[in-house]
Amino acid sequence: MFAVQCWDKAGALPIRMDNRPLHLEFLAAHADKVVLAGPLLSEDRQTLVGSLLVLDFADRAALDDFLARDPYAKAGLFERVDAVPFRKVLPK
Repeated sequence: MFAVQCWDKAGALPIRMDNRPLHLEFLAAHADKVVLAGPLLSEDRQTLVGSLLVLDFADRAALDDFLARDPYAKAGLFERVDAVPFRKVLPK
């Protein structure tokens, strides 16, 4: 399992909004791999600044392949993507 933070490029809100339907369809098509997913917000809790995903992949190669196929990534939305192995403890 991996925790993934994807940080949007500055001024990329139009890219995010234009590609959101395809991104959501992509995640829904891989729902068996998505533990949780949602947008990251700025301190005002209104401005979208990125995405947080917890994804159930056995290895980094499978994760990287999945992330590369995400419509957001294909559209060039992200400035940076940070992914680290993750172990869910709670809730059980």
